[in-house]
Amino acid sequence: MAATGTTGDAASVLQDGTRAAQPLQGALFAHPGDASDTETVGYRGPAACNAAGVTYRQLDYWARTGLLEPSVRNPSGSGHQRLYSFRDILVLKVVKRLLDTGVSLQQIRIAVSTLRARGVSDLAGITLMSDGASVYECTSDEEVIDLMRGGQGVFGIALGSVWREVEGTLSELPSERPEEPEPAVHPGDELRQRRQARHAG
Repeated sequence: MAATGTTGDAASVLQDGTRAAQPLQGALFAHPGDASDTETVGYRGPAACNAAGVTYRQLDYWARTGLLEPSVRNPSGSGHQRLYSFRDILVLKVVKRLLDTGVSLQQIRIAVSTLRARGVSDLAGITLMSDGASVYECTSDEEVIDLMRGGQGVFGIALGSVWREVEGTLSELPSERPEEPEPAVHPGDELRQRRQARHAG
């Protein structure tokens, strides 16, 4: 059990202490080799915001400050779109839940670093527990229960359930590969539209 930093709901895990968390095999892994696609298929900012439940301003700030940079394409300067992978968006949603429950940005940075180092398929079997000060990574029901019995874990996030939510939302949103040419106009880029409107006015 490693200390990291996050929150969410581990209710399904806590209610059934005998059932081990199983990696999810959803639509993303419908065909052999598709797991690698989760790191080469990207989603633009508006799609990432939609799936993670964050604002575009938050997304932009976190990318610029290094909290969570897009792993598919992270261009410098204007004129290019960031592309976020499935794992990026999964972590974004976890960040949002942690912020909503009052976990400090310092602990969230530690948690993000730990989660980003994991493979996509590893994430589904992890439950994050937090007492508001620290975040703990649990990979078995026994670890979750031990934290609860010790009075440390106040809330938890089962990444498997977050995975299903993100996957369901992204299945209805457009994706692209980084080698595909970008259109000249980016209608979904809210900040760029606002800047252009300011300069035009």
